[in-house]
Amino acid sequence: MAQINIQLPDGSSKAYDVGATPYDVARSISEGLARQAVAAKVDGSLVDLSRALEHDASVEIITLDSPAGLDVYRHTTAHLMAHAVKDIYKDKVQVTIGPSIQNGFYYDFYSPEHTFVPEDFIAIEARMQELAKQDLSVQRSEVSRQEAIELFESMGESFKVELIEDLEHETVSLYQQGDFVDLCRGPHLPSTAKIKAFKLTSLAGAYWRGDEKRPMLQRIYATAFPDNKQLKKYLLHLEEARKRDHRKLGKELDLFSFSEEAGAGLVIWHPRGAMLRTVIEDFERKEHIRRDYDLVQGPQILRTDLWKTSGHFDNYSENMYFTDVEGQGFGIKPMNCLAHMLIYKSKMRSYRDLPLRYFELGTVHRHEKSGVLHGLTRVRGFTQDDAHILCTPEQLDSEIKAVLQFVQDVMGIFGFEYELEISTRPEKSIGTDADWERATKALMTALEDTGRTFEINEGDGAFYGPKIDVKLKDALDRHWQCATIQCDFTLPERFDLHYVGADGEKHRPVMIHRVILGSVERFIGILIEHFAGNFPLWIAPVQAIVINVTDNQHDYALDVARRLRDAGVRVEKDVRNEKLGFKIREAQLQKIPYMLVIGDKEMESETVTPRFRNGDNLDPMSVEDFSAYEMQECHKYH
Repeated sequence: MAQINIQLPDGSSKAYDVGATPYDVARSISEGLARQAVAAKVDGSLVDLSRALEHDASVEIITLDSPAGLDVYRHTTAHLMAHAVKDIYKDKVQVTIGPSIQNGFYYDFYSPEHTFVPEDFIAIEARMQELAKQDLSVQRSEVSRQEAIELFESMGESFKVELIEDLEHETVSLYQQGDFVDLCRGPHLPSTAKIKAFKLTSLAGAYWRGDEKRPMLQRIYATAFPDNKQLKKYLLHLEEARKRDHRKLGKELDLFSFSEEAGAGLVIWHPRGAMLRTVIEDFERKEHIRRDYDLVQGPQILRTDLWKTSGHFDNYSENMYFTDVEGQGFGIKPMNCLAHMLIYKSKMRSYRDLPLRYFELGTVHRHEKSGVLHGLTRVRGFTQDDAHILCTPEQLDSEIKAVLQFVQDVMGIFGFEYELEISTRPEKSIGTDADWERATKALMTALEDTGRTFEINEGDGAFYGPKIDVKLKDALDRHWQCATIQCDFTLPERFDLHYVGADGEKHRPVMIHRVILGSVERFIGILIEHFAGNFPLWIAPVQAIVINVTDNQHDYALDVARRLRDAGVRVEKDVRNEKLGFKIREAQLQKIPYMLVIGDKEMESETVTPRFRNGDNLDPMSVEDFSAYEMQECHKYH
């Protein structure tokens, strides 16, 4: 029989018969590898272990302990869930799509006759367990588009038919386990028996293909792990995340709210929440001024013609809101860069003026579909700590490095670790290939020179330039995209920005778009969950609360609160005629750092007795000493 040459990841190669499979390759290496194998990469493409090898190729065996292997495992479990749902609900349900996602998977179902509820999960999980134990072979087949259309039409699966009709390929791949067939590219596990541990976690609604004009689907979220130990650990982690949910804590701590009367995705800040963001914004202003940024502010709406010049109208208009004023079109700003360029253009600039760093806490509005809105982390109106640096090409490297240092300093103050990635040119973009190459190289060089490791995120840059994305890691090891550094040669060209160089000629500046926290709303949502509402003293919206024991200390308590407020302490008072234990417990639930208990003893000695929110007590001290103590504690953080 003819043979082919298979190259392995360690550089070695082996000869195999034509038609051998990746599973055969795994077995030839070791039985242990074959047991752990779930898929393979053939010439860089993920395939099933059963795929026949017809020519010389490189083969890498994918195991369950790799991200790619876990992704295959979860995608197969998504099919298992759809199989179980179809077994239970029969023709009442149509299946649509079911991808793996970070930490799990979901499947969307169309079922006007049945509304899923969490109580349904018990029966679905039980059926999934039965199907897994049946050790059903998961088999791939390729058929013509027409055959596939006829098959799914006969099954009453109209959503699958629509998907197939939109495909350009003449053949499509199907996967079958038992009597369940699904449209899928694959790859998948070879058998349902390899699925060991899973859990259905939540329900949500989703429009078919993300279009609110199309049918509403029911989405079942779930997760899956190689064993029950890992699953249990994740579920405990999930429970902790629920406790820390910023939407829940935001209500309990009276920080913010949303109202259908106001409109979806629009935050209403309550006094404590407004104080929290004010503290953070004041910190931001001071840090930017210290680094030689100029504070600026642009209008909320700008003429539509300006958005056409920038390229936003052609490349971003679906995310914008527009209005008409006296027959003139205006766009409500989704970004702050245009006004900053107009400031630059307001007079002639010399190379001696550069770099110019414009900083604005700019409120922007973006059209987000209602289905993706999520508390503070995905809203329609938000404030960015936005800055634009206009510099000479020679200054670009040092400016990028300075922003990277700025990010490091700020994330250190808040106690966040983070990872970096460079997002490259998207399909929908403006600018020349040469400018994109220069911009991408500038970002990579800055990271390499400073010794920072990074990943490449292909095709996810801004439409006007590549960017460095900063993904911070919170207390639950979740990653959040916040800071970004974007390098832009294109918009300065479109707006004809220039400066006079040392040679007396006009030259084009480079623009860096950057945020440090990103959206203030989003960052606060992350902070709430990171600290579980127990904010560090320096950013706590209420740093101390004065609590009297009886009405006898009422006037002294009010005087203490006034003196602390005069000293700069963010203080509240609770002088209600309630039991001391009740008031202390309520203050603890509000996660206020310090409770200042005042009884007759404190009133006579003109002192306060501080009690920390964890129950620890400090010795009685004067109001002035407590103010000084608090100031010292704040300086530990900032």
